[in-house]
Amino acid sequence: MGEQLRFTVLGPVRAWRGPDEVDLGPPKQRAVLAMLLLGEGAQVSVETLVDAVWGTGSPGSAVSSLRTYVYRLRQLLGPPVIVSMGDGYQMSICPDSCDLTAFRDLVARADRARRDDDSDTAARYLNEALAHWQGTALAGIRGEYAQAQRNWLERLRLSALEAAFAVRLDLGEHTDIARELAALVAEHPLDERFRGMLMLALYRSGRQAEALMTYGEARSLLADEMGIDPGPELRNMYERILRADVALTTTPAPTHPHTLEPVPRQPAPAQLPVDLTAFVGRAAQLAQVDLMLDGDGGLPAHVGVSVITGMAGVGKSTFAVHWAHRVAPCFPDGQLYINLRGFDPAGLPVSPDRALRTVLESFGCEPMSLPQDADALAAWYRTRLAGRQVLLLLDNARDAQQVRPLLPANPGCMVIVTSRNRLSGLIATDGARPVHLNALTVAEAREFFARRLGASRVAAEPAAVDEIIEHCARLPLALSIAAARALARSAFPLATLAQELGDGQSRLNTLSDCDAAADVRAVFSWSYHALTPAAARLFRLIALHPGPDASVAAVGSLAGLTLPHTHQLLSELTEAHLADEPVPGRYAMHDLLRAYADELARATDAPHEQHAARLRVLDHYLHSAHRAGRAYSPDRHAIALSAPSQGVQAEEFPPGPERSGPAASWFDTERAVVIETIRAAAAHGFAAHTWQLAWSVAHHLDRKGQWHDLEETQHMAMEAAERLEDPCAQAHVHLSLARAAACLGRVEEARIRMERAVELFAAAGEITACADSHRQLSWVAEQQGDLEGALFHAQQSLVRHRAAGGPAPRTAAALNAVGWCHILLGQHQQALDHCQEALAIPELHHRPYLAADVWDSIALAQQHLGRHTDAVASYEQALALFREVGVAQAEADTLRRLGDTHLSSGRIEQARAAWTQALALLERLGHADKEAVRAQLEALTTNPPCR
Repeated sequence: MGEQLRFTVLGPVRAWRGPDEVDLGPPKQRAVLAMLLLGEGAQVSVETLVDAVWGTGSPGSAVSSLRTYVYRLRQLLGPPVIVSMGDGYQMSICPDSCDLTAFRDLVARADRARRDDDSDTAARYLNEALAHWQGTALAGIRGEYAQAQRNWLERLRLSALEAAFAVRLDLGEHTDIARELAALVAEHPLDERFRGMLMLALYRSGRQAEALMTYGEARSLLADEMGIDPGPELRNMYERILRADVALTTTPAPTHPHTLEPVPRQPAPAQLPVDLTAFVGRAAQLAQVDLMLDGDGGLPAHVGVSVITGMAGVGKSTFAVHWAHRVAPCFPDGQLYINLRGFDPAGLPVSPDRALRTVLESFGCEPMSLPQDADALAAWYRTRLAGRQVLLLLDNARDAQQVRPLLPANPGCMVIVTSRNRLSGLIATDGARPVHLNALTVAEAREFFARRLGASRVAAEPAAVDEIIEHCARLPLALSIAAARALARSAFPLATLAQELGDGQSRLNTLSDCDAAADVRAVFSWSYHALTPAAARLFRLIALHPGPDASVAAVGSLAGLTLPHTHQLLSELTEAHLADEPVPGRYAMHDLLRAYADELARATDAPHEQHAARLRVLDHYLHSAHRAGRAYSPDRHAIALSAPSQGVQAEEFPPGPERSGPAASWFDTERAVVIETIRAAAAHGFAAHTWQLAWSVAHHLDRKGQWHDLEETQHMAMEAAERLEDPCAQAHVHLSLARAAACLGRVEEARIRMERAVELFAAAGEITACADSHRQLSWVAEQQGDLEGALFHAQQSLVRHRAAGGPAPRTAAALNAVGWCHILLGQHQQALDHCQEALAIPELHHRPYLAADVWDSIALAQQHLGRHTDAVASYEQALALFREVGVAQAEADTLRRLGDTHLSSGRIEQARAAWTQALALLERLGHADKEAVRAQLEALTTNPPCR
């Protein structure tokens, strides 16, 4: 492994490899590296880099020169450091390799320490953070963009200095810092923050007259320079010093937690999309939203909710993202982004339940630990955000009901919502402040074009520019596409573009409420007609894709193309701004573009061609999900599929860990798309695909605790299976519906459905599936307290598996089920015999989760037989395997039983240790059993058993 790279931007832009400094080359090359480092791991577009290095009047060779600089930097730093990402580049380095990232991390730690009243630790972190500054940031980098970034970095430094001095005042160091504050005030005479601190430090040092003189200097300076009086905070400090307020001399007692190590926390989410460098105008609307930050420290005094409304394409999302980036430092506990897809033509809006789970998982909550009840989930959300300063951007909301459950309860948080609807309910009952966006003014639209095309080109053809603006209805989306077209045809006069726009015949209907119509179909049409025929066909077909975004393989399957050819065409579409790549390797389309593509597909492609495309994409997801399911759950009884259509690119998955690996990752990424695909299959009459795809994803949804999604998809599957009159398909669906019902507390319904599955499988001669169903039925009977019935069904499962001669792991699972039921009935030696027979099956050692289950059963039987030493050893075996596969719930159950065994043997401290570990796991999961374990631990302390 090579030596560690280190970079600095808080001073001269420099790089080191180990102890040796790297020569970064000429100033522009150094500037490219600086802008990539300022991206802090995010993609930086080519357009942004060109503007940053050359300014708006960049030469035609700028992009070529930029690529040369990137190539040279890669040679200097190594190929993995700068990676291509969409239409730009990204720095791929460790977070602590850059002084800016380290500085921001230390400031965030200091902020958390201050909120925990740990001033000593906060002071240490702030001193370490400020030590990263080695002079003027970005020293040696020229240009307006660099100066803007330098100004932003200086604001960060001053904020950290303010926090450092505040902490030192809390620690009673007023005498020591008075001189430092005086120097800082001389350097920044109009900054009232530091002058107020200086006044307080002087007063606490017994220098009241000097403190009052400091205020007099500020009043004179502000009057002379700006014609204003000092602000209310400085005036308040002056008045309190004048009347010798006793409270000013009281400093909080410093904390000294020297014996405690800081507990690592989940990194704060930072999910905002990339800001648009060409953002123009909207000054009045930005000021409206700024008014929300009216509390202490620039935070909302109450929960701030701002609703950004306007027609499709008016730039609501761009506006919201731009403002969110401006104020992101005010929300150190996280900035979250959720696209609620309120008007997505491809699928249903994101439910509040799903959005709440997304936010909670962003804060590190385990999906399995989250409650299923909607009210309980909302309570979890409010609890998780209590005391935090979080910014939540909810994009493309459909109505107030979709947003309201996502509103935090505590001051210091802010929610910014975008919607084509006015969301009057939020404004009337939740105190949201509306901000309505109309089209840009003509002056703003001209400025937009000047930034994108260069001021000289716009000034050369003012009439043509005005005509383009008129045809684009001053709509930012249409203006962006027009500018991209003009940039791609730099040799053409803008009058040509204006003429093309004026010839557009068809019109896109308005996709909002009462806003004025906008003509963007003409803009879309000439972008579309400029595509190659193959790319134009792909553009139309993407409208048929059922989900919000798609992988290259899914798009290739939709069109029946090879992956390299699909990559090429997608690049053509993204270059023409007719598709986006929001994350690497996944492609999406703006809903207006999707509506236009759908319109084209209906008019251009024959019905049989559209049917074939839908069939191919359904085959892609069905065969991919089926393969992922087989890798994810190798012992599950598989269903047979028809061969995929020609041209389908199904994913391949090597076997992996039971709860991780490529298959599990694919399910996590594609879950929402697969559910939309099931809906699309049902809507278009593909009955076999509907139930088979629902079957393929069922086990993953079950293991993730997503039982509402499981139930919804299986109900669609049941309708399809009944339409096919396929009893085996119906049996499979009954099993999945039973699992969902049982986990949602409807155990009687689960038993009825499982009994029906057993009947259908038995009638069809499906012995293995029937045996598996009996084992599931045993589990449901146990939940109902029917222990004899549970044993009967477990024995039926074992008999059928042995008769079928099927896979050994299934027989092992059935043996363990029989053994477990014997334990429940007090027949411990019979239980031990069955479980040890299961343990002797060689294939069990390749199934860690099942092996852990068997060891746990053996241990419990040994415990009841009084063989406590053997039981402890068996429990330890089970724990090691449960930890290997990462099943916290099962680990906690085993720890509880291990504690019981220790207690029975008189080992009180060992029992306490096991139950303490179990309690920690249950608290992390939010499991109801935690109270029972806490009660056991309290009983050990208050009423310890006799030794």
